Amino acid sequence: MKKSIKECLNERILIIDGAMGTMIQQYKLEEKDYRGERFKDWHKDVKGNNDLLSLTQPKIIQAIHKAYLEAGADIIETNTFSSTSIAQADYDMQPLAYELNVAAAQCARNAIDDFNATSKQTNNCKFVAGAIGPLNKTLSLSPDVNNPGFRTVTFDEVANAYYEQIKGLVDGGVDLLLIETIFDTLNAKAAIYAIKKYFRDTKKPELPIMISGTITDASGRTLSGQTLEAFYISISHANPISVGLNCALGAKEMRPHIEELSEIAGCYTSAYPNAGLPNAFGEYDEQPEDTAHIIEEWAQQGFVNIVGGCCGTTPDHIKHIAEHVRKFQPRKLPLEEKFLA
Repeated sequence: MKKSIKECLNERILIIDGAMGTMIQQYKLEEKDYRGERFKDWHKDVKGNNDLLSLTQPKIIQAIHKAYLEAGADIIETNTFSSTSIAQADYDMQPLAYELNVAAAQCARNAIDDFNATSKQTNNCKFVAGAIGPLNKTLSLSPDVNNPGFRTVTFDEVANAYYEQIKGLVDGGVDLLLIETIFDTLNAKAAIYAIKKYFRDTKKPELPIMISGTITDASGRTLSGQTLEAFYISISHANPISVGLNCALGAKEMRPHIEELSEIAGCYTSAYPNAGLPNAFGEYDEQPEDTAHIIEEWAQQGFVNIVGGCCGTTPDHIKHIAEHVRKFQPRKLPLEEKFLA
């Protein structure tokens, strides 16, 4: 019988998967591969729209998911980082948003089913996390330096786009909802609002929410200017099952922020850094054993409950990370102080 995510988190440090884009690049797909038969006459170029591959190349997406599962991942993220009507506007594919999320969730679900059917190990801690990305438009920042009050999108428009995405992910069969790579907390708040509204409207049992922010530089702040503590306080009302950090930094640079988060978070903590910092060509050189060695120290210090990789990481990175943290106990949740009214 499948265990709940909380049961699994209390037993051991869980492993989230690595980069989807890095793995897709290894297939060296061309424009025609992205288009498939269905979109062969589409009026705009679609190469680079990785989320579209859930419809046109589902076997590739499922194979990537399965590679991460075989490497030791417990949580696999859907291929939906840009599967909102707002992000898909770059390709004039806004009407596909709901369908993209359903298809991507089913690819991940099928990968777990296939893994469970062929694996010799019994593992009841395999979950699909519906990936909800940060969007290519922000609510906190103006794209016009001469007009700081200007916005290209409204809160309601962002919330409605996320609502549609959430509906597709839930209909596709995800176990968790992951609001990730947050650099604008107001966008994340719109996603939280959309999640809460969706489950109120449908009266379905609410799925656990994972939230993962992005510290963009050595200042320890998000792009929209919040410190890590301020970010955590800003989203804690969502009662997420986990709060963490991903992207922008390698494990070495992320370490002090993960330590700080472990001290302030009242929920489980997650961390999935890049494979180091990008080189002059925008590529990632950090080897799997190097990433794993750094994350092992986090586990040894009791900083984390969920670890994995972001940009530049591969199944080999995830395999090494899983092996390195296996011997350590997960971070213990802090005891809540109770006060008399």
